[in-house]
Order: sequence, then C-alpha cells, then structure tokens
Amino acid sequence: MPVCPASDWPAPPDGIAGEDLVWAETVAGGNYTHKVLARGTELRLTDLTGDACAHVLLYSADRPWERLNTADTVKVLWNAYLGEGHLLLSGQGRVLASLTADTSGRHDALTGTSALARNTARYGDGAPQSASPAGRELFKLAALKNGLGPRDVPPSVSFFQGVRIAEDGTAAFTGSAGPGGSVTLRAEQPLTVLIANVPHPLDPRPDYVCGSLEVLAYRARPTGPDDALWNATPEGRRAFLNTAEHLAARGIA
Repeated sequence: MPVCPASDWPAPPDGIAGEDLVWAETVAGGNYTHKVLARGTELRLTDLTGDACAHVLLYSADRPWERLNTADTVKVLWNAYLGEGHLLLSGQGRVLASLTADTSGRHDALTGTSALARNTARYGDGAPQSASPAGRELFKLAALKNGLGPRDVPPSVSFFQGVRIAEDGTAAFTGSAGPGGSVTLRAEQPLTVLIANVPHPLDPRPDYVCGSLEVLAYRARPTGPDDALWNATPEGRRAFLNTAEHLAARGIA
C-alpha cells in the first residue's frame, strides 16, 4: 500500500525534506503500481532484498501515444546498457526521463518483461491474480487504470536484474548486484509511470522469486542547458533540444 500522504514516509532520502515526497510505496514481488508525475520529479527505486526486478514503462502524461521506445533508447545513444547518465527516449526523439544516479548497474533495456504464456509454461500460471503473475498482465491492469489498453503496452526496461550480450549474440543473465541497490530517474516532462515488480524473464531459478521494491518520488528540478547531461553526447543534446522545443511550444517550459 502507498503511504498517504507521502510526507509521512519515515525515512526520506538523504537531503530530501519529507514535505517534498509525493509518492512513497513498497511494492511486493508479483505486484504493480503506477503514478502521474510532474516534470522535474525524481523517482528513486530501491531493491530492498536483492531479488526485486522493476520493469518500467513511461508515457507522456497527457499524450500517451508518446511513450518509452526501448529501441530508440538503445540505438540513438549508441548504448545498450542502462546506467547513470542514460536517457530514456520516446519514439519522437524526446527525453522522457534521465537516469541521474545508479548504485546497482544490473539493468536491461533489451529483453522486456514476462508474458502470460511464458509464465504459464514455466510456473503453471501467469494470470495477474495468480501466485506467479506475468509482467505484461500487470502492465495491462496498470494501463487500464490510466485509460490505456493492451495495445498501449510496449516493451519495457527493467532495473536490478542484469543482462549482457555475449560475443555469439546470446543474452546472458547477470542477476542482481545485491540488496540496497537503487536508481534515480528524473522526469524531463510530465509522465505517467507504470511499474511491474516481477522476476526477469531470463532469471534461471525454477521458482517464482521476486523481492520487495521501494518506490519514492520527490519534487526536484528538470535538467537544464547548464547540466552536463545536455552535452554528454551529440545525440543526447539533440534529444534534450527536441524536448525543450516541444515543452516551450506547449507553454510547459
């Protein structure tokens, strides 16, 4: 259950005043959550046990057809491995969120989340009400609560369970960095965030294992032209310029 109001959360992140918290929740394994966040909000995800796997989808809050595009996130920035400084891009070449901090380093932008058929074959069931719900099934529930349907659920990114591509092109599961790892995302425009906390599809363990995920969001500031992220790469700079132009035309920035 989320803490309401979020300011009642007992342990805000270092340097963050309790009154700046806008979302505070612990998501058990096999569950999901969602929220609409203002531009500039920072979202910190923490793997409490070492067994969480946070599958994340992002949508422009009032324009859900602009959404996370994992292919562009990888190819535009010439980097398949998520980490601090990485940008999560939409199919419009704009920045949805930036990764401002990462203490885990075990993430995946290539595989996506689990599906009903796969979980049914592997665990005996993948329905959202079962003991082994699939990530896509939970995403569909979260999407419905935001006026979206199954066709609006694209491939997701996942945090805290890593994947690397071997020399022969196969995906090698590298697992978790251990308990306490965290990532912080900064919303670079108003966002709808969907999170499914379920085992990674490549996790080789035969049982359905997924630990608790801490979700905290707090007021902050969006990335500005003086931020190093704007000029880290030519492709990233162009994505930020695309975003700034779009927001300025809408009167948001």
